[in-house]
Amino acid sequence: MIVLEKRLFLQLIFQNEHKKMAENQQGQDFNVTEVVGKTEDFINQNKKSLGIIIGALVIAIGGYLFYQRVYVAGKEKEAQSLLFHSEQYFKEDSLRLAINGDGNNPGLEEIANEYGMSPSGNLAKYYLGMAYLKQNEYQKAIETLKSYDANDDITPSLVLGAIGDAYFGLKENDEAISYYEKSVREKPNNFSTPILMMKLAATLEESGKYKEAKETYEKIQKEYPTSNEGVQMQKYITRAEVMMENSK
Repeated sequence: MIVLEKRLFLQLIFQNEHKKMAENQQGQDFNVTEVVGKTEDFINQNKKSLGIIIGALVIAIGGYLFYQRVYVAGKEKEAQSLLFHSEQYFKEDSLRLAINGDGNNPGLEEIANEYGMSPSGNLAKYYLGMAYLKQNEYQKAIETLKSYDANDDITPSLVLGAIGDAYFGLKENDEAISYYEKSVREKPNNFSTPILMMKLAATLEESGKYKEAKETYEKIQKEYPTSNEGVQMQKYITRAEVMMENSK
């Protein structure tokens, strides 16, 4: 008897739950039908506006593809040819000719301004920023290097470090430290990272932040022990410790 009552009770619960699910499903079907109807009405009432919007999107997409595949591609061929001469002058340290041109070929400034949207024009910004830095034109170097799109595996950390150098040249040590820290975090490697860390530590020292400098030297010793910087790191650590003691 108890078992029978239990079964009847469970059956009643199941029937109630099934009824609720059916009612909810009917409500959902009704809502979906209502929404679909409203959507159709909206489309019918706004066919002209929607057509204009879709047409504008098609034109915009077509224009972008034309710009990228035809205009930019054409500019890239020109920029690539022109950049060759300036690149050679830069490598030879003939910075004035690299920046301004030689009378027959444009310099990095003109190439960067005229062809900046192309890959070679973008690369011209990198060379131009570095040339400004070598000539101690720090503000120009910062502005140019910040406009450079570093989208490869090598130059991002170098550019951040160069911006740090420029701020250091302007005696803006806090900004220099900030950019050196960014450069160290950007794609760490055994070649450039310990060099950049040394610049960071030296700037920390000059700013009186001896504890942070010591920690940076210790990190070089630990993470890059076989690098040129790493093998001679103990003397820098000792120097930072002495500075810490003398500053107390």
